[in-house]
Amino acid sequence: MKKKGGGSQSHRWIVLDSTGQEIVLDVDKYAIMHRVQIHARDLRILDPLLSYPPTILARHGAIILNLEHIKAIITSKEVLLRNPLDENVVPIVEELRRRLKPQIDHREANGDGSSHIGEDDYPFEFQVLEVALESICSFLSARTIELETDVYPSLDRLSSKICSSNLERVRKSKSEMAQLTARVQKLRDELGQLLHEDGDMAELYLSRAAMPGDENDVDEVEMLLETYYMQIDDTLNKLTTLGKHIDNANAYVRIKLDKDRNRLIQLDLILNTGNLCLDISSLVAGIFGMNIPYTWNTNHGYMFKWVVISSGVFSSLLFCIIMIFAYCKGLLGS
Repeated sequence: MKKKGGGSQSHRWIVLDSTGQEIVLDVDKYAIMHRVQIHARDLRILDPLLSYPPTILARHGAIILNLEHIKAIITSKEVLLRNPLDENVVPIVEELRRRLKPQIDHREANGDGSSHIGEDDYPFEFQVLEVALESICSFLSARTIELETDVYPSLDRLSSKICSSNLERVRKSKSEMAQLTARVQKLRDELGQLLHEDGDMAELYLSRAAMPGDENDVDEVEMLLETYYMQIDDTLNKLTTLGKHIDNANAYVRIKLDKDRNRLIQLDLILNTGNLCLDISSLVAGIFGMNIPYTWNTNHGYMFKWVVISSGVFSSLLFCIIMIFAYCKGLLGS
C-alpha cells in the first residue's frame, strides 16, 4: 500500500507468525490498525518522531512494545516489527526465526500443520516478548560495558594529570553515562510497574485471555519479567557505581584545583609582602639619595651607607614579622 493524496506515510514492517511464515509489508498506520485492531493513540507510541518512554502495553488482544529501537506489535499468533532492516532489529528477526524453527520442525514431524499453541507450550507472545527483552537488556548492558571501558582509563589519566583534554574527556563520558542511566532507569521502572500490578501482567497472556485472578498465568508472566528486571537492575547498579567513580574523580579534581589555587594565593601574598618591604627600603634610600643640600650632611657622606643598611634590615624584619603573623593565622601552609 502506498501513500495516496492526503493519506499517511507508509512504513516497512516484517510480520512473523507462529507457523514460521513471514512477510514484509509497506503499509500505512491505518492498515496496521485494521490488521491488529488497535487504536491510533496506541499506535502513536511506536512513532519514531515522538518521544515516548519504554512501554509494554496490552491492548485489545495485542501487546505494544516500544523499547529503544524495538518497536513491535505482538498478538497471540504473529508479531509485527517496525524497520526490519535496521541494524539493531535484524538480530531480533534472526533470533525469532531460530526459536520458531524447532516448533515448525516439530509440527511437521508430527504432521500437524496448525498454528495452535498447545496448553503446555510456551505462548507465542511470551517467546517474542522474551526475545525483545533479552535484546534490549543485552543492548543496554553492552553500552554500559563500552562506557566502562572508556571511562576508567580516562579517570586514571585525569588522576595523574589534570588538563583540559582529560577534563573534557571525562565530562563527555559523564554526559553519556547520564543519558544511558536515564534510559536504563526508565526501562527498569516500566518492568517494575508491570510486576507490581497482577492485572497488567495477566493482560499480557494473550493466548489464554487470562483474567487478573488467574494466579498460574500471572506467575508465568511474573517469572519472565522478573528475569529481565534483575538483568536491567544489575546494569543500573553498574552505571550507579560508575557514576560514583566519576563523582569521586570530580571531587578529587576540585580538591586538587583548590589546593593549587591556595598555593597561588599564598605565593601572591608572599610576593606582595616582599614588594611592600622593598618599597619601604627603596623609599628611604631614594629620599636620602636625592641631591638636596642638608646642613647635617656636610662632612657626613658615610651616613648614606648606614641609612641603606638600616632600611634594608628594617624591611627584612618587617617581612619576617608579616610572614610569621600570616602563618599563625593560617594564611600560609598546606
